[in-house]
Amino acid sequence: MSTPDPQPESSSPDKTSLRDAATVLVLRRDLPAGPAVLMGMRGAGAAFMPSKYVFPGGALDAADAAVPLARPLPASDAARLALEAPAGIGPALAVAAIRELWEETGLILGTPGAWDGPVPEDWQGFAATGHRPSAAGLRFVFRAITPPGRPRRFDARFFLVDVAEIASDPDDFSRACDELSHLHWVALTEARALALPFITEVVLAEVQARLAFDTAEPGSIPFFDNRGPRATFARLGCSQPPMRFRS
Repeated sequence: MSTPDPQPESSSPDKTSLRDAATVLVLRRDLPAGPAVLMGMRGAGAAFMPSKYVFPGGALDAADAAVPLARPLPASDAARLALEAPAGIGPALAVAAIRELWEETGLILGTPGAWDGPVPEDWQGFAATGHRPSAAGLRFVFRAITPPGRPRRFDARFFLVDVAEIASDPDDFSRACDELSHLHWVALTEARALALPFITEVVLAEVQARLAFDTAEPGSIPFFDNRGPRATFARLGCSQPPMRFRS
């Protein structure tokens, strides 16, 4: 039997190129220490943000666009996700968020129901629980692009979801993969004592401000943009010019 020729090096994905990604902040308000979010620690050998506490999330897969949602994103969030982004990317980002939450924590964001047609390989464990993915509880709260020169670069959209939307035991992480360790609920007042990436601190501050003002439907979404030679901080859905920072 002949051995297939190796793939040319150019066919390998460029992991330093900018990739769309989705991240989920699961908010819990029934703990003695007050509002908390679910976080875990990346491994020391990880290429991106090693040994840092982060929210569940990861890159958009090509197959995410083909996964049907039992319930769609709220219209206002879908509209904001479409700003300065490829057409129709919103539902795929929601699917990626739900998939990453399932893979990294074992928590189910979905509604009971059987899948129509074949179940994609990445979703077979999720489907076996008797659920279909639902984006109705996701709220788009932040967007950030990783600066140039990093070993991994992402155009990340951060979603907030209340723990009441989770269809499984919020303390059961037994079905999680091993990508994140030390999964636990972290009080918002204590989160900054952890080893956090800079952007995670910024997103936490935004969520805390949102809770303080009870802003369920903000007029715009913060956007930390590192696509150009200088970082800019803008708001999606706002007509004001972006603030620029020295890189």
